[in-house]
Amino acid sequence: MTLGKQLNEVKEASAQNIPADKLEVMLAETETLKAAALEENAPKTGDTFPHFLLTDQLGKSVSLAEIIKTGPVVITFYRGGWCPYCNLELRAYQSILEDISAQGARLVAITPELPDASLSTAEKNELKFSVLSDPKSEFSKKLGIVFSLPESLRPIYKGFGIDVESHNGEGVFELPLAATFVIAENGKVAFADVNADYTYRTEPSKVLEVLAQLK
Repeated sequence: MTLGKQLNEVKEASAQNIPADKLEVMLAETETLKAAALEENAPKTGDTFPHFLLTDQLGKSVSLAEIIKTGPVVITFYRGGWCPYCNLELRAYQSILEDISAQGARLVAITPELPDASLSTAEKNELKFSVLSDPKSEFSKKLGIVFSLPESLRPIYKGFGIDVESHNGEGVFELPLAATFVIAENGKVAFADVNADYTYRTEPSKVLEVLAQLK
């Protein structure tokens, strides 16, 4: 089953289970975010991707400058381990990790979650790739793909048992858009897919196609 189909199943189930008034607010805020067109700020194909130095779930520093020396890098951004769509995406990418490695590439995920939370997410999803913590979304802000969770959604999320601050830090509600990039060895963006709809994610098969074309 494709990642897209799995995501649609979750989306349909959520629409059935979420109270109509809350669902209306959630859908309206997604449309507002789409209208803001933040995707236009993100790096495009051919752009030089900014370098980063971030800490992974095991406390190790990871820099783009170092990991790109050995081959292309796939970078995917996720909101948090509390997001079912993010967890599906992470598991889908884990399932093709060997294929990514076979192409001589490296996979990393970037999240606003603090290291303890990113470790929990990695363990829960049995991830064998680096999950990098981007505190207060400082790096993601450089890419122009960050928004603040609207005030109208915060009590709704709380009602679902989602405490964003426990993952990101007190008073920190910034989240990245759904975004996946493939960075070639020359540091240029070979593929960029950014979407304001958090229920959408890049198909892993598309990433493998891009990597094959880089050979």
